[in-house]
Amino acid sequence: MKNRFLKYVTLFLIAATALPAPSWALGYTETKYPIVLVHGLFGFDKIGPVDYFYGVASGLSSGGAKVYVTQVSAANSTEVRGEQLLTQVKQILAATGKTKVNLIGHSHGGPTARYVASVRPDLIASVSSVGGVNKGSKVADVLIGAAPDVAYTAVNAIASFISLISGSPTLPQSSRGAAVSLSTAGTATFNAAHPEGVPTSACGEGAYQTRGVYYFSWSGAQPYTNVLDPSDPILSLTSLAFSGAKNDGLVSSCSSHLGKVIRDDYAMNHLDEVNQMIGVTNLFETNPVTIFRQQANRLQGLGL
Repeated sequence: MKNRFLKYVTLFLIAATALPAPSWALGYTETKYPIVLVHGLFGFDKIGPVDYFYGVASGLSSGGAKVYVTQVSAANSTEVRGEQLLTQVKQILAATGKTKVNLIGHSHGGPTARYVASVRPDLIASVSSVGGVNKGSKVADVLIGAAPDVAYTAVNAIASFISLISGSPTLPQSSRGAAVSLSTAGTATFNAAHPEGVPTSACGEGAYQTRGVYYFSWSGAQPYTNVLDPSDPILSLTSLAFSGAKNDGLVSSCSSHLGKVIRDDYAMNHLDEVNQMIGVTNLFETNPVTIFRQQANRLQGLGL
């Protein structure tokens, strides 16, 4: 009886060590290189008690990850935002003594992170694009064709105010530059100069690894997800620009593809992807913070 018990205990321990670690396990998100979060259009690092990546940084750090949240222009071209991000990446590396970082960018933060990986691949271990505008947005196309010059002036003021209250009042703003960068034509031009990880087919996957950098992406495909979320009606309206194609309200699922596509059909809209508005997301879908934690564990498994 004793020998049989010991046998069962041994088999259990072997099985337990062979299984993937559960998401709550100590060290589950502990990556070799720091994780750097990059916000999208009209984004910020933190305004008062509200994080742009709501609960994500704490969710990652609770499992052992070293997390840094960056602040770039709320509205500007991908190249301008990319240079701002590159400066912060160098500062993070100097402060930590690490040689690389893992970039995770949402929306316009996706191409922003890609720019840094393209111009300085030696500093980047991976790029993860969340609802990234990697092949342009039909919403940006519509706005460019319809918005008068006075609208750009007003939007610049809004972007400047966002940067002011988030503690970065000197960052330059250019809503026209942002709109051009996020348009289908503007993104095509950007991709020609920075093609790493971008699918060559209309809705396929890109290279999983190029120039030493790993590329990943995920996104939502449900503009309306929670009756309590005031942004859902707006995203449902903007989703009409995609003429029925699968989208998250601002970016089509196919446009979000970069490198290895983890999923492009989460029941989330564009803001749900980063756990906004303040955590009011789809109750019947995986928690957005959990998805970030899973990605950190995936990077850990690759030695990143």
